[in-house]
Amino acid sequence: MPVAFSFRKAIAGAGLALAAVACQSNSASSEKPAPGETAGTNSNYLPAGPWRGVLSAQGQEIPFLFDIETGNNNQPVAVTLRNGEERLKLDEIKTVGDSTTIRLGAFDAALVVYRDGETNLKGAWVKYDGKTPYRVPFSARKGSGSLFGAKSGQENQSFDGTWKVTFKGDDGETYPAVGVFKQQDRNITGTFLTSTGDYRYLAGNVDGNTMRLSTFDGSHGFLFTAQKQGNTLQGDFYSGKSGHETWTATLDPNAKLPDANALTGMKPGQKKLNFTFPSIYEGGSISPSDPKYKGKVVVVQILGSWCPNCMDETNFLAPWYEKNKQRGVEIIGLGYERTADQKLASQKLLKMKERMKVGYDLAVAGQASAAEASKSLPQLAKVIAFPTTIFLDKKGEVRKIHTGYSGPGTGKYYEQEVAEFNKTIDQLLAE
Repeated sequence: MPVAFSFRKAIAGAGLALAAVACQSNSASSEKPAPGETAGTNSNYLPAGPWRGVLSAQGQEIPFLFDIETGNNNQPVAVTLRNGEERLKLDEIKTVGDSTTIRLGAFDAALVVYRDGETNLKGAWVKYDGKTPYRVPFSARKGSGSLFGAKSGQENQSFDGTWKVTFKGDDGETYPAVGVFKQQDRNITGTFLTSTGDYRYLAGNVDGNTMRLSTFDGSHGFLFTAQKQGNTLQGDFYSGKSGHETWTATLDPNAKLPDANALTGMKPGQKKLNFTFPSIYEGGSISPSDPKYKGKVVVVQILGSWCPNCMDETNFLAPWYEKNKQRGVEIIGLGYERTADQKLASQKLLKMKERMKVGYDLAVAGQASAAEASKSLPQLAKVIAFPTTIFLDKKGEVRKIHTGYSGPGTGKYYEQEVAEFNKTIDQLLAE
């Protein structure tokens, strides 16, 4: 997904809103509720069925839907997050006493919850990979329903279509985006595309002239609100514990972003990447000059295990690689993690590799910042986004640099992304 607010400042407004809202670097397997989150005294099992969860931050409620699946002794065996069409199944669940910790996929984060009566849960969303503690209060009520509650009775206006969007941070910096929404009665889904990625699967409701959209994928919780006047929208964007931006939009079926292949490039006189980074496996190293890559087309993926847009790209690249590696194509993943500890960074990337069945090579390249990535790859003019995808021809020369990624939540834009990727590979292989 897009990168976070403080990180966007570091890349001069180029981006996403994901990563800088983080938490402690201690990756505990289970947690007790924090002060003010006193555990309940009811049975510790979590009832199966549909639930509506709420993250409480910045005076707002960020709702999301999820399902609990139970097994023997009514113990939870899986929790599935539902964001529009997306289904994220979580199966790392541990109960200690009356507190249950639900690990949030490949991210260094968890929902720590306890029963509060027969139909309620309480607890916190906890992120472990930052320099300071990051917790957001969480509550949930059993039962299915709409994300944003009952309608007021006002006639619903249409938010359907493609919108030209401008986001503005509290510091006054702005960046462009494209909003794509699909509305059926009062239910609405969609996303925002930016020059460095997209905000993935959003879902919500329309009530009169007001639209509300939200998502929670484990790494971030987003809430978008907007009011419509004619063919213009004006709204707010809340990200987790403290991130806030305003946004405006006009209906524009031809809205588009700057060319993702022209946002960065090589420094004058440079044609090849020259790096050697430690492999995620102890004692190993990875360089594009290694014999394994000689005479092959190579894709270099700049990523982080904390980055949902990177996970979207990896979900595409991992199976693609297995189907295409025999054609003479290799992929090198360069991981930039939220820790200076190489061993811990390797563990995070290895967990991602195992969960996502990544068959290509992964290296620990540095810490998660655009400045760090740019410094570690000095042949590049700059790195402004995670992910960034670099295409090397059979001679090892850089032929194309693609900034950001439009994931499956963007619909036709994702299809275009995949088609462009395949076309580039086919062209390089044919040379």
